[in-house]
Amino acid sequence: MAVPKRRVSKTRRDKRRSSVWKLDAPALSKCTQCGELKKPHQVCGNCGYYKGVEVIKKEA
Repeated sequence: MAVPKRRVSKTRRDKRRSSVWKLDAPALSKCTQCGELKKPHQVCGNCGYYKGVEVIKKEA
């Protein structure tokens, strides 16, 4: 049977419960061409542009 050998201190318990280390929502930036939200430093999935240059040809 699993029984703790030592008592867990309030500090250790509260550190574990804190939300400091938990994941945040991913950062999003606006595409300069179409204004769609996209991940930073990635090609826009909507229009195919990156830094004002067409990287992926999208059929409209």
